Amino acid sequence: MANLIYSVEDDANISKIIAITLRKQGYEVISFPDGQSFLDAFSKCRPDLVLLDLMLPDIDGFDIIRKIREDKENDDVEIMIVSAKSQIVDKVDGLDLGADDYLEKPFDILELISRVNAKFRRSKKASRILIDQVIIDVDRRTCNVEGKDVSLTNAEFTILYELMKASDKVVSRDSLLNVLWGEQDSYESRTIDVHIKSLRTKLGGQGKHIVSVYGIGYRYIR
Repeated sequence: MANLIYSVEDDANISKIIAITLRKQGYEVISFPDGQSFLDAFSKCRPDLVLLDLMLPDIDGFDIIRKIREDKENDDVEIMIVSAKSQIVDKVDGLDLGADDYLEKPFDILELISRVNAKFRRSKKASRILIDQVIIDVDRRTCNVEGKDVSLTNAEFTILYELMKASDKVVSRDSLLNVLWGEQDSYESRTIDVHIKSLRTKLGGQGKHIVSVYGIGYRYIR
């Protein structure tokens, strides 16, 4: 079955380009011109990925992210913001709210394809990693901390997995960027720091295991 993508874009030309391009890649794409029609459809059938414009005619894109992420059942839904807003504060706010990626308009169609393909690239290795009181199950993409399930976004889980499987070794920001979004030279390493901050908060006392390595990246210490 093809992965289902919801494209929320009020510009008819951009919406058409996104839909045609990704359908040629084998994805099922449903387009929405406004936030409400998207939310109505989302409540009935959740997609694998949401491509979300922030500036919609009826609902602010940030509010849509909040609404999706307030339900932990939606944690496995990827959200990629596709917006003309180019300020770093907009990117940081979007990622802090729970978006997994941010693609700035105008974008190259090949970059869109690369980013979307990267979202659906999944490791086939069965794995369960335990360090101290943190357990992650790669197959189920779940995280348990001190006996309690912790809800992580896809990006947060991927980063935690990369750090834990390489425990005690330094993982560079560039390496994490590549795992998450492919080789995108223009993508800002600051986004990794945002996800790390959120991860440490969610892990609580176990967040102490994630150590910053100045100028390079991060290490998960045992």
